[in-house]
Amino acid sequence: MSHIAYGGADFGEVVSTSERIKEGDYESWHDEWLATADRVAAEAQRALDAGHRVSARDGFLRASNYYRSAEFFLHGNPCDPRHDHAYDRSVACFQSAAALFTPTIEPVRIPYEDTTLPGYLYRADTSGEPRPTIIMHNGFDGTAEEMHFSGAMAGVERGYTVLVFDGPGQPGPRHHEGLVFRPDWENVIGPVVDFAESLPEVDNSRIALLGASMGGVLAPRAAAFEHRLAALVTIDGVYDLGATTTRFVPSDRAEAERRLRADSDPQLDAHLAQLITENATSRWAMNHGMYVMGVDTPRAFSASYLDYHVRDGIAELIQCPTLVCDAAEDEFFKGQPQDLYDHLTCPKTLMLFTPEEGAGAHCHPGAMRTAMARIHNWLDDTLA
Repeated sequence: MSHIAYGGADFGEVVSTSERIKEGDYESWHDEWLATADRVAAEAQRALDAGHRVSARDGFLRASNYYRSAEFFLHGNPCDPRHDHAYDRSVACFQSAAALFTPTIEPVRIPYEDTTLPGYLYRADTSGEPRPTIIMHNGFDGTAEEMHFSGAMAGVERGYTVLVFDGPGQPGPRHHEGLVFRPDWENVIGPVVDFAESLPEVDNSRIALLGASMGGVLAPRAAAFEHRLAALVTIDGVYDLGATTTRFVPSDRAEAERRLRADSDPQLDAHLAQLITENATSRWAMNHGMYVMGVDTPRAFSASYLDYHVRDGIAELIQCPTLVCDAAEDEFFKGQPQDLYDHLTCPKTLMLFTPEEGAGAHCHPGAMRTAMARIHNWLDDTLA
């Protein structure tokens, strides 16, 4: 629903698909979203074959997002070929749409260690002139393609160059190269900034970094050590990802960390298994978390989160102006944006989104135009 604002869905398609899904059934979820995606993609292809470029572009965009939705809950079985199929179809449809924009959205490969990271370069026009630039990445479960609907197009509309990418642990590198998340995100962002600085459309003195969801801790971590950035945006801010997993362990923080990292803790393993059984969201989070962190047990996944933070003086190393977004009813990271904001010593702004605005949920999905307007207004003023 949130992606309707920038062309990533249509209301009736979402409602009709949702009505066909059996509640709590991941298999049904996949099958129905795949069916909708296949239908919309086929219609888009027919439009393209007939020369209707705008209709084709719009259809491919929606199909891309529906394919992404189809594979969302399947990562409990990494060998399941269905999620590779749906993911690859999502990328293919997005790239078909990207070629139909003016200027075209260019797929890029960003040199990274001994491989490359997939991404997209958005240009505001075809002049080749350097412009203020936003580097964007998603978080725990989102794709580079999804950022089109939650930041990239909003930036292009305002005259920015935008560079979107998937890092290790995110869908492209995880699906095709087995790369898992790493906490030292500065070693990911450094090569991306190198790549951005090589582009004529980028004003090297005005490069901002935007991280969404789990990107709300990855981007600040990177900004603490990558000082070529002129601004930082966190949607929403995260200070300590470990706090989200230790709260499920019935003990204080120090003891919770010890138990999560222990060689063996059958009682805690049983507790986490019960959470998975009783709660569909926990089941998805644990399954997907094991997949993207490259570990085999829910406890090992929970322990991996302990390494993702900007505690211990890291947040204080950030030098560039920073926008910390906060959602009043965030179901995952409530309180974390304030913690991050309190530890920043750079120029800083805390921006609260509320239920009254339809924007109170995690990453503000109910009010994407409102959120993008406020965030980009801040960027306009900061990079001016």
